[in-house]
Amino acid sequence: MFKFLLSGFIAFLCEYFDSSIGMGYGTTLTPILVALGFSPIQVVPGVLLSQFVAGFTLALLHHRAGHVRFDFSRDEEAVKRRLSGWGYIPKSRDAKVAYVLSGFGIMGALLAVFSAISLPSTVVKIYIGLMVFSIGIFLLIRKGKGFSFSWGKFTFIAILSAFNKGISGGGYGPVVIGGQVLTGRETKSAIGITALAESIVAMVAFLGYLILKPHEIDLRLALFLLAGAILSTPFSVFTVKKFDSKKLKYIISIALCILGIITILRGTIWR
Repeated sequence: MFKFLLSGFIAFLCEYFDSSIGMGYGTTLTPILVALGFSPIQVVPGVLLSQFVAGFTLALLHHRAGHVRFDFSRDEEAVKRRLSGWGYIPKSRDAKVAYVLSGFGIMGALLAVFSAISLPSTVVKIYIGLMVFSIGIFLLIRKGKGFSFSWGKFTFIAILSAFNKGISGGGYGPVVIGGQVLTGRETKSAIGITALAESIVAMVAFLGYLILKPHEIDLRLALFLLAGAILSTPFSVFTVKKFDSKKLKYIISIALCILGIITILRGTIWR
């Protein structure tokens, strides 16, 4: 029981860090739990489930705080034709970005779940580490300057980051946050959008594991992770509200570099 309580507390800390700058939950929590003695098949689904609930809660809190606007309008014609999900279409720019990241991200997550077993963990860690570190360095070199906005770029970011999430339980937030900042999105909005999109992608990835290996998932661990992650969300929203956007962008760049280096070391030296 102590190990489960400790896991919940660690999830609280990791989610607070993740929710404050938009990254680091799965990337940090997964290897820590494995080091505590849990198997990867126990850890990754639990991380995904807790990220789904906590991320959705966080997105709502960011919306209420005014950091991001998730405005949807009801399309009566779509309802009649049974199109566009439940008949709601994204209205605001933030909602449209989250819509694209989630939709295409689901494709990447499903692809990752089906290929996760065949990919060596060392290769996965080095691949994600190099990618995250490169984005961080690029943001620092560019000094906050990015590229012009493009829906095509967001589509690529969505699939790539969701694939990372599915194969490792992490690596989603760093790519999505870094990609949005590079394409000119406001930092606080990027954090809120990432929370919503990541929660949807995490849910799909968790369902994939639930279907493929239902008997190997430890729901007790998942519940402790879930409790710890949810409890941290109000504190992280308060932190984001108090930080200046330029300082957040700099912190995100540094965090990307650090997470990238740590991930590479885990795949090479710290095995």
